Amino acid sequence: MESEKEDNESVVSESAKLILIPALKFGAFTGCSGLLVGGIVGLFRMPTPGLFAAASGFQWFALGSTFWATRGAILRYRYLDNHAPRDRLHVSTFAGGLTGGSIGGLIRGTPNVLPGAIMFALFGLAGQSIYNHLDDAHTQSVLLARNQPPPSSSFWTRLAASKYVPVKVLSDAEYESMLRERLLAVEAEIALVDEKIERLRVQGVQSEERKDGEERRGEEMGSGESR
Repeated sequence: MESEKEDNESVVSESAKLILIPALKFGAFTGCSGLLVGGIVGLFRMPTPGLFAAASGFQWFALGSTFWATRGAILRYRYLDNHAPRDRLHVSTFAGGLTGGSIGGLIRGTPNVLPGAIMFALFGLAGQSIYNHLDDAHTQSVLLARNQPPPSSSFWTRLAASKYVPVKVLSDAEYESMLRERLLAVEAEIALVDEKIERLRVQGVQSEERKDGEERRGEEMGSGESR
């Protein structure tokens, strides 16, 4: 029993460390942003700007922490922290929609569930898309700094990598090896042509020598008969 209790406590502490604490930090960031924006807006539009700023900060803290906790829990327990950028995009969109719908319904009433879900799903989609783009650009810059070619993910590369397409994308080493093989084949053909030319030249020389020999023998026979 004690061991099971300790295991449960360790699981809870690990979950708190990996999900709840980052969610609270993100919620604090969004809450401070909401507090600042709410205070500025409240100065111009509300008779009680302090109260409006506090309400805005609390609302954005709830939205930010709930979104980040939902996103982190799905990525950890659904994908086991082994997720691709496309997976993070889907999860962030879903977490944004779920957060916007639930918090909007709790704070502002049932009519705000659907608009809140749609709006924050778009926020999650846009935010994750921007992050993925920046992360990919950073990765390529790091690879270029290390003199390594960045990974290509263009449409034609993916098409050529498909097993249904009878072409193959060659790396620089494979292309260099193919050129060397072709160069060796050309050199072998040139050597064969040189050998044939040399054989024909020798045959021509031998033919000329035989012709000259026959002419000399004919001249000798003609001179013998005249004597």
